Amino acid sequence: MRQRRLIKLAAPVVIGGLVLAACGTKKENTGNTGTTNKVAKIGVIAPLSGDLSALGLGIKNGVDLAIKQANDAKKVNGWTLQLAAEDDTATANVGAQVAAKLKSDAQVVGVVGTLNSSVAQQVAPVLQSGNIVQISPANTGVALTGRDKLPNQKRVYSNYFRVATTDDVQGPFAAQYLASTGVKKLAIVHDKKTYGQGLATAVAAEFTKNGGTVTSTETVNPGDKIFSGVVTKIRADKPDAVYYGGEFPEAAPLSKQLHAAGFTGPVMGGDGIYSQKFIDNGGVQGDLSTSVGAPTESLASAQAFVTAYKAAGYSEPFEAYGAYAYDAANVIIEALSKTLPGKTAIDDTVRKSVIDAVQNTTISGVTGQVAFDAYGDTTTKVLTVYTVDNKKWVAKKTDTFK
Repeated sequence: MRQRRLIKLAAPVVIGGLVLAACGTKKENTGNTGTTNKVAKIGVIAPLSGDLSALGLGIKNGVDLAIKQANDAKKVNGWTLQLAAEDDTATANVGAQVAAKLKSDAQVVGVVGTLNSSVAQQVAPVLQSGNIVQISPANTGVALTGRDKLPNQKRVYSNYFRVATTDDVQGPFAAQYLASTGVKKLAIVHDKKTYGQGLATAVAAEFTKNGGTVTSTETVNPGDKIFSGVVTKIRADKPDAVYYGGEFPEAAPLSKQLHAAGFTGPVMGGDGIYSQKFIDNGGVQGDLSTSVGAPTESLASAQAFVTAYKAAGYSEPFEAYGAYAYDAANVIIEALSKTLPGKTAIDDTVRKSVIDAVQNTTISGVTGQVAFDAYGDTTTKVLTVYTVDNKKWVAKKTDTFK
C-alpha cells in the first residue's frame, strides 16, 4: 500500500475575470456580419426532484451560471451555448434514459453530471457511445476510473472525467481524522449503494489499519426512515463514533434516532451528507462530514462566483457541488472555445475533439486549479472536515491528502 501523508493546504489559486452576466438569448448577432450564432448545448444529468434535489439543483444552477457568463463574454466565437438539464431522479436506469436523450440531440457537446456514482455507471457508457464528454462534480466511486484495479489501473471510459476526489481518498481522510480525535471504536453503517458502500469500505480499511476497531457493519435501505434495529445494535456495541456511508435523507434520521437513544458520539459521513438538509432533518451538534475541496466561501478564488450566484437570483443554494459543477462547465466551455469556432455543425469528429481538448485543459477555477490525469481523475486531492455547530456546517480542517 502506498504511503499517505497529510500536507497543509496551499494557498488557493485566485481566479480573475469572473463577471456577472445576464442570460444570453438563443440567437445572438455575432457583430456586423448579420449572421446568427449556431447553438451548442451543455447537458446536466442530476436529481432535480426527490430527496436529493437540493444537491442536484445546486449542480444545475452552477452550470447555468457558467453558460450565462460565457455567452455574455462571447467565449465561444460564432456559437451560443444553451443548458439542457435532465432529471435522473438519482436512479440509474432513469439516468441511462436521459443520457440517451441527450446523446440523440445533435446540438449536445458535453454533459456535467452525475451526482450519484451508481447513476454514472449507467450514464457514462451511453455518452461514450455518442462521443460526448462527461465531467462529474460529485462522483467518488473508484470503479468509474479504474481505481479499483490499482496498481494496474486502466481507463474505463474515454469520455469520462471528474473534479471530485474518490472514495479511496475521502474514506481514509475521514478515518485518519477520527483516529486523530481519539476515536478507538467505530460502528459502520451504509446504504448498499455504490457510493455509500465504497466510502464505508474505505473508511473501515484505513481505520483498522491504523489500529482502530470496527465494532460492527450494518446496512440500511435507501429510503428507510426508521432504524430501531440498527440503533439497538450500535448502542449495545458502545462505539465512540458512527460512520455512515450514504446520503443525508437517511443519515439525518439515523443520527437523530441514535442520539435520542443515548448515543453521545458523532455520526460522520462523506460529502453525501454535507447539506444543510442533514442538519435540518436530524443531524445534531458535533456530527461530522467530509467534502471535496476547501470551503467555497473561504476561497479567494471563489468570491466572484459566490457574488455572481447570489446576484443571479437562484432560489436554491449552490450546496456541496455547485462550485464544482461551475468549474466542470467552464472546463467544457474552454474546450469548446478551442474546437467549435469555424465549425458549421456538431458531429462525431467535433465531439471527439472536445473530449481530447478537455483532457488537455487546465483552468484556474473557483475551487482551485482544475486538471485531469490520464484516467480522468482530478489531479487535486483537497478535502475538508466539517462539524455541525449551532445548526450550521463549520469547517474544522482542510488538507491535501496523499
